[in-house]
Amino acid sequence: MMEDEKIIDLYFQRDERALVETSGKYGNYCRSIARGILNDEETAKECFNDTLYRSWNAIPPTRPECLQTFLGKITRNLSLDRLRRDRSVKRGGGEAVVAIDELEECLADHIEGKPEQVVEDIVIREVIDKFLNGLSTQNRRIFIRRYWYFSSIRDIAELYDLSESNVMTNLSRSRAKLKEALEKAGVVL
Repeated sequence: MMEDEKIIDLYFQRDERALVETSGKYGNYCRSIARGILNDEETAKECFNDTLYRSWNAIPPTRPECLQTFLGKITRNLSLDRLRRDRSVKRGGGEAVVAIDELEECLADHIEGKPEQVVEDIVIREVIDKFLNGLSTQNRRIFIRRYWYFSSIRDIAELYDLSESNVMTNLSRSRAKLKEALEKAGVVL
């Protein structure tokens, strides 16, 4: 596998091998993010193709510090946009819908973000970072698996060798702690 720095250099040279190398190295990773959100293999492939297109247009001028994270964020955002679009057409399943609904009790109106709330959004990000750093390693991993990767309760339970009820309890307690941290920071819920 080619090193990330060399792949990024290919982007800067406008060499289409950058897309081939990106696909080979990070295709499965990005498709798994999209699949977890969209719960559909074909749509996940489409989102990854869109990720390649976006990365081609973003690099240059952007030089990502971590290519994997950069691609993961693009994929996640594209997948969430697709989910919102599909959801507005029809109400429907997928772990992302359930996970977002779970977090809405903590984050209320801040999931969509409004221009007049930029300062409050920065505060929220700082509170969430501090909150995550305060969790045990396992609790943080479970929380991120659920609310970043939108993994199902069953998948998380299997991954960490826990019961599904243990995972649900863990997430419920973590959401309660997050809500408390946000309230202490003065974020209006």
